[in-house]
Amino acid sequence: MRRATKIQAAGSFDASGAIDRVVLDADERHRRRIVLTGEHGTKFLLDLDRAVALKDGDGLVLDDGAIVSVAGRPEPLVEIEAKSPLDLVRLAWHLGNRHTQVEIVGGKLAPIEAPFEPEAGAHGHAQGEHAHDHAPADHEHGP
Repeated sequence: MRRATKIQAAGSFDASGAIDRVVLDADERHRRRIVLTGEHGTKFLLDLDRAVALKDGDGLVLDDGAIVSVAGRPEPLVEIEAKSPLDLVRLAWHLGNRHTQVEIVGGKLAPIEAPFEPEAGAHGHAQGEHAHDHAPADHEHGP
């Protein structure tokens, strides 16, 4: 079975040359090792050293040099626009403090479907990394 052991970041390769494409939601894109099948039938083992949050547009480099592109599957989301930047920051802090995955992109409160790219919070659960940004010092009582 073919293996993908390297990732090419979105924009760093010619996506038109990809031999296939896998469409994955946010949870499915946070992987280390899994068998995947592309839309055109390319079956391969994603075999990375550590779990990585793949981004929409990344390329998975197969052992023969061919690339399979990664596409974020549209998911049901809610887009929020706050009255002020401070209100938006407070909302984001409260969501994050409750360990809810958040992607901050702006907009009005409206149901949408789009690829989800969670922000790496203070605990880094969304992206598998440890963020060094911390909530306000009085995190027990809000911002």
